[in-house]
Amino acid sequence: MADYVIMTDSCCDMTSALAEELELSVLPLSLHMGDAVYRNWLDGREIGFQEFYAKIRSGQLATTSAVSVGEFAAEMRKILSAGKDILCINFSSALSATYQSAAIAAADLAEEFPDRKILVVDSLCASLGQGLLVYLCAQERRKGRSLEEVHTFAEETKGKVCHWFTVDDLNHLKRGGRISAATALFGTMLSIKPVMHVDDGGHLVPVSKARGRKSSLLALVDQMEATAIDPASQTVFISHGDCEGDALFVAGEITRRFGTRDIRLNYVGPVIGNHSGPGTLALFFLGTKR
Repeated sequence: MADYVIMTDSCCDMTSALAEELELSVLPLSLHMGDAVYRNWLDGREIGFQEFYAKIRSGQLATTSAVSVGEFAAEMRKILSAGKDILCINFSSALSATYQSAAIAAADLAEEFPDRKILVVDSLCASLGQGLLVYLCAQERRKGRSLEEVHTFAEETKGKVCHWFTVDDLNHLKRGGRISAATALFGTMLSIKPVMHVDDGGHLVPVSKARGRKSSLLALVDQMEATAIDPASQTVFISHGDCEGDALFVAGEITRRFGTRDIRLNYVGPVIGNHSGPGTLALFFLGTKR
């Protein structure tokens, strides 16, 4: 059986330690802020997470860009030249051109490396939802599953990765065109917090509204209670926009309700955090449906 590498991009929002433990190849998306361009490395080497959120809170604006075809091709070529195949699992195509870049790079390299395989997966996931899918695939690889078997597993599992999140500041969603200016204004005045998820097509979709921050956090756990598959034995991921206290509150509620022991927390990285803003809280688990 040929050896293979699992590749992903930095919108998986994993810790760099976990990505290293799982032996992943992770390519960074980029953040453009003022005259500076920062690559979104998982270890925050070019812009730290707290530094990024401090800049956003101060009113600085940024734009983001996908991993390019050339960047994917360069990294893929190194792996293929070493005699290894690739399973590449990327940020939702509904939210970024990163998956498309990976697919083009894979097609371009097929002729150059006819004896090697590159299988590319559109995760239809975001943040630690993508991270959870990659994590689960890495566990399958550790069990000795082949490239094709783990590819099949990824395609069969991605629709079960549930993403539930809320934001604290509606103005970031307004800037991204997710809600109207009027909704942002009145929602802010009335302390209305949206409860949103990522749907089957990988899009961000508002589902309900909660009055106040605590109610919105509890609503995420309510959604887990409604659809989670065997929540006590799952690995659950929580990402946050520089609001670790809220993430710990949600983790504690999950443990209290379901007895879940393996709960992992990390920041929402700068690329996604630029659109969702400080105070974002997102919960990811496997469910019967998204």
